[in-house]
Amino acid sequence: LATGPRQNNGIFYEIRTYDIKPSKMKEFIEVVNKYVHLRTGHSELVGFWSAELGAMNKVVHVWKYDNFAHRTAVRHALANDKDWQGKFISPALPLIEKQHNEVAYLVPWCQLGKPPKEGGVYEWVTFQMKPGGPALWGEAFRAAINAHINTGYTKLIGVFHTEYGLLNTVHVIWWNESPDHRAAGRHSAHEDARVVAAVRDSVRFLESQQNMLLLPLQCSPLK
Repeated sequence: LATGPRQNNGIFYEIRTYDIKPSKMKEFIEVVNKYVHLRTGHSELVGFWSAELGAMNKVVHVWKYDNFAHRTAVRHALANDKDWQGKFISPALPLIEKQHNEVAYLVPWCQLGKPPKEGGVYEWVTFQMKPGGPALWGEAFRAAINAHINTGYTKLIGVFHTEYGLLNTVHVIWWNESPDHRAAGRHSAHEDARVVAAVRDSVRFLESQQNMLLLPLQCSPLK
């Protein structure tokens, strides 16, 4: 099935999701904040968050790569980095219950954004779309995203479409000043006829959706 256009380069993002042992979450976050600089010396970290609502004892982190050869080189270097292996991997692995990764591209009409200020919260929304890719649902989905942007209550950070992992998945990252600000904004948006019309058009292509409220770690570039 045709998937439609992508960004005009090989850049992709690896989305890693870890389930942490419930009694070890605090310890894991401390290890990450202390030693993640050893990891970012090899490739760019976009963001690192812990789930506050919608999931428990879960962290999500996103890494940027120029292409697949770049990722291969980074993984090889990390495997041979004694500081990284000894100071982070050895103490961190016993704290993790499960790991999952995906590879995703930014959709062509979206550039990675930044929040207007530090101190807010992030909403990570995952949409499972019908097979066919952006060539099928791209225009309707974009219209729904833009309708929410135009209300002004939230800031779009990025829209990602999976290449590896569960296919036909779209991850959307939003920034909000606070959970209450988001709640008030969504309530208002759902009374906006333009938002309602755009969402109704886009759900034709939707199989399911879920979301999480995320808090950035101290080490996260996106705060």
